[in-house]
Amino acid sequence: MSLFRKKNIEHMLASAHSTSLKKTLGALDLTFLGIGAIVGTGIFVLTGTGAVQAGPALMISFIVAAIACCFAALAYAEFSSTIPVAGSIYTYSYATLGELAAWIIGWDLMLEYGLATSAVSVGWSGYLQSLLSGFGISLPTALTAAPGALPGHLTYFNLPAFLVMMAITALLSLGVKESTRVNNIMEVTVVLVIAVGVFHVKPANWQSFMPNGWSGVFGAAAVMFFAFIGFDSVSSAAEEVKNPKRDLPIGIISSLAVCAVLYVAVAAVAAVVTDIVPSAQFANNPHPVSFALQVAGQNWVAGFIDLGAVLGMLTVILVMSYGQTRIIYAMSRDGLLPAKLSKVHPRFSTPFFTTWLVGIFFGLIGALVPLNVLAELINIGTLAAFSMVSIAVLILRRMHPDLPRAFRCPGVPVVSVLAVASCLFLMANLQAMTWIAFGVWLVIGLAIYFLYSRRHALLGRPGAEVSRAGSATRETVTN
Repeated sequence: MSLFRKKNIEHMLASAHSTSLKKTLGALDLTFLGIGAIVGTGIFVLTGTGAVQAGPALMISFIVAAIACCFAALAYAEFSSTIPVAGSIYTYSYATLGELAAWIIGWDLMLEYGLATSAVSVGWSGYLQSLLSGFGISLPTALTAAPGALPGHLTYFNLPAFLVMMAITALLSLGVKESTRVNNIMEVTVVLVIAVGVFHVKPANWQSFMPNGWSGVFGAAAVMFFAFIGFDSVSSAAEEVKNPKRDLPIGIISSLAVCAVLYVAVAAVAAVVTDIVPSAQFANNPHPVSFALQVAGQNWVAGFIDLGAVLGMLTVILVMSYGQTRIIYAMSRDGLLPAKLSKVHPRFSTPFFTTWLVGIFFGLIGALVPLNVLAELINIGTLAAFSMVSIAVLILRRMHPDLPRAFRCPGVPVVSVLAVASCLFLMANLQAMTWIAFGVWLVIGLAIYFLYSRRHALLGRPGAEVSRAGSATRETVTN
C-alpha cells in the first residue's frame, strides 16, 4: 500500500505558505512566463521538424496540437489554484494518485523540461550562427553541431548551444526575476515573415499538400505539441507567486489564449515557409524560418528574424530551466531525491546546486544530440504528463469535493476524458524509437525509486515531525 500513499493537502499548503523561496511573481509575470515558453520554440525551431513530416499541412498539425493542449490547460488551472505548491503535476499526483504515480510523473517531467532546454539551445545556436554568417563570421564546423547532425560534415560538439545553457544557468542560480517581454520582438518577426514570404510563394511546392498523408499530419502534431507546453512551467512557480489562487489560473489561461492567437499567425508562417522551400529541405535544420527567407533572397529580413530568435529564445530556455529546477526541488523536499537537491542558497534564495547540476547535464545533451531526436523525446513525456493531470483532476473532485477552488475546470468529466484521449492519440503517432527511449528512461526511474526513493520518502515516516533542507517548514506527515 505504500506505493499509493498520498500527501496530506493541508500539510502541503502549510509547507508552501512558509517556503524559503521568494514570493515575487504576479499574474502579469506569470502570463509573460507562459508566453515566453510557448512562443519561441514552435515558431522558430520546430517549424522545420514538423514540415518534414506534414509538408504544407503543418498548419493542420498546429490546430490538432492546440486542441489537445487546451483540454489539459483547464485541468492545470484548477489544480494550480487549489494546491498552489511547487512541483506542478508531480505535486498534484502525489495528493491524488499516490507516491508511485507521483514519482513516475516527476521523473517524466525532469526529462520533459531538461530536453526542452536542450532542444531550444540547439535552435538558438542555429539562429546565432545564421546571424553571424550575415556579418561574414563563421565558427569551426566541428563546434557548430552535435555528432552526425550535419550530413557530409564532421561535427563533434555544439559549442554555442552549450554556452547559452551555461549563461542561463548562471542567471537562474543568482535569482534573476523571470521576464518575457523580449518576446514582443518575436511577435513582430512572425508578422514580418508572413508579409515578406507571401510574395515569394512557389505553388509547385504545394502540389502535395499532405506528402505523407494524415499519418504525417498527426505525427507532426505529436511533435508540434511541444510548441504549446509553456503553461506547464507556470504552475511550477506556485510557491513564488504573491497571490497564487488568483494569479495562477490567470497566468495559465491568459498565456495559452495569447499564444493561441499567435499560432493562428504561426499556421500562416508554416504555410508560407513550406511554400517557399520544399519541406524535405528542412530536415534537422535548426533555423528553418530564416533559412526559408534566405532561399527567397530576403537576406536582410532573415537577419532580422535571426536577431529576434536569438533574443527571444533566451527566455524560453530560462523558463524551461526554471520549471525543471522547481520540480526537482519539490521531489527532494519530499525525500524522493537527495536532500542536497532542495537546499536553498542563503544569499540568492534559489536551489543553487540543483540549478547548476541540471544546467551542465542538459547543456551537454544539447551539444551532443541532434535536434530531431530531442523533439520527439520531449513530447512523449509531455503528453504522458498532461494525461495524468487530466485524470488527477477527476480524482481530486471525488476525494475532496468541498476543497476551496478559485477556478473549476468546466465540462468535467467530458473535458478530462477528451484530454486523455487526445494525448494518447498523439502519443500513438510518435516513432517506435521514441517509445523505446522513453521506456528506458522509465525503467531507470523505477530502479531509483525502489532502491532509494521509497525508503527515504517522508511519507515513509508516519507520525514523525520532519524538516527538509531548503524548506523553512516543519510538518507532520501521515500515511
